[in-house]
Amino acid sequence: MADTIQRSLPEALRRGLTFWRRSIQARVVVSTVLLSTVVLVAVGWFLLRQVQQGLLDHRVETVLREAGTETQGADERLAAAVGTDTDAVRQAKELVGNPIIDSGQKRGFSAVMAGPGDSKIPLSDRGTSQTQELDLSSVPTSLVDHFDTSRAPAWTYTTIKSRGSGQDGAAVTSTPGIVVGSTVVIPADKSTRTVYYLFPLDDVQQTLARVTRALLTAGILLIALIAALTWLLTRQIVTPIRMARQVAERLAAGQLQERLRVTGEDDLARLATSFNQMATNLQRQIRQLEELSRVQRRFVSDVSHELRTPLTTVRLAGGVLHDAKASFDPEARRAAELLQRELDRFETLLVDLLEISRFDAGAAALDLDDVNLTDVVRRVADVTRPLADARDTRVVIRAPKTPCVAEADVRRVERIVRNLVTNAIDHAESREIVVTVAADEQSAAIAVRDHGVGLAVGESAMVFNRFWRADPARARTSGGTGLGLAISLEDTHLHGGWLQAWGKPHEGAQFRLTLPRRAGFPLRHSPLPLVPEDAAEVVA
Repeated sequence: MADTIQRSLPEALRRGLTFWRRSIQARVVVSTVLLSTVVLVAVGWFLLRQVQQGLLDHRVETVLREAGTETQGADERLAAAVGTDTDAVRQAKELVGNPIIDSGQKRGFSAVMAGPGDSKIPLSDRGTSQTQELDLSSVPTSLVDHFDTSRAPAWTYTTIKSRGSGQDGAAVTSTPGIVVGSTVVIPADKSTRTVYYLFPLDDVQQTLARVTRALLTAGILLIALIAALTWLLTRQIVTPIRMARQVAERLAAGQLQERLRVTGEDDLARLATSFNQMATNLQRQIRQLEELSRVQRRFVSDVSHELRTPLTTVRLAGGVLHDAKASFDPEARRAAELLQRELDRFETLLVDLLEISRFDAGAAALDLDDVNLTDVVRRVADVTRPLADARDTRVVIRAPKTPCVAEADVRRVERIVRNLVTNAIDHAESREIVVTVAADEQSAAIAVRDHGVGLAVGESAMVFNRFWRADPARARTSGGTGLGLAISLEDTHLHGGWLQAWGKPHEGAQFRLTLPRRAGFPLRHSPLPLVPEDAAEVVA
């Protein structure tokens, strides 16, 4: 059972944190309750302190008045007994101690009467008389020391200790209290006696307990009421927001007919109306764009197919002229060669347009097989060597000795690498091109690095756009159509891979193709860096 709880704890904690992050209502309610609790605790503590101080002040006034009355009564009894008895000890007990002790038992306080002494003599050795079961340690030493040097009345807080009776006579009970000290003079020998009145604070404690329970009950009910009100108010606000989120998610999923239900005329209702108007406009514009895109794709596909027939005828005628160019004069021979070259380029453009139309229609499919990327790179280098030689450029391959195998469509991967290498030759400016191959347990990558004109800031995100050119004035020497990198990006996405570009003016560029080793596995990293190690910039 303990192992099960321990295993479920992280999952429960994760769900709780997820709920806390996603729920505005929970955060508002909890925050409001916590802040309200802090305020109520602070206010309750302040009120309790004020009530406690008020009760204590009132109790002190009462006990001082009562102790003064008892002392005054003792003085009157002593004054009336002057000259009748010379036994001071007996006179003190009969006229002072015993009446006060008896009065205390009736009125709920304890009393101690002690004779004179100094700080070296304990209170128990001063001829004391006291309330039965009262422990003399209830009288603080500081108060006893005060009356050794002064006759002025004094009081202080103390803990009243009483011994139990019967079988539990050894048990001692303690209760907070107030002790008041006064002195009386025995006329017989002019000696003084100190009387200590000990008043318990049970009534104050009971009152404070009742007030505390009342404040605690009221505080709990108030916090519950605040939580309920906060939950209700936030629900009235959050519920329309949640409905708007759900409708927005369905709109994003393609359910363009979804709308919010509008009730009332408040701000939320007006927001829902504006949201519905926005959704309607977006639906209309998206449908227009979809229709335009469909017409455009159909136009490209139809034009590409329709041009193949006249292109075939023109190509046959051009082939006849090209084969007979030896009998032509120099100008006609040159025209025949140009015609043949442009027909080749036109045919390549039609093939690329057809491929783009298949991507747009979602008809492209993969023919998966285990492909050694090193072999693909070597074949592409052999195919593009005449073009590289014509541009006085050398293609260098850096590959590990072990095969870098990935599950992919070999025809599409080879087309991607050929487009990257051809593009690098076009922009290398007769400098060396380095093609690097690497792989790890999850992914394989090919990086094509040139040291030519490079890419300006922001062009690395635009280089895969259709028919985009960094420098429109720059001539295509490889006969490209402007669709090679766009098709390469679509081929890469079809594999679930990455095709990324880095470049810097006058420092060249690097294109990196990353493919998963197994089809369908998500990519998390690439075994090759996007920014080459020989680049001048520093990457954090």
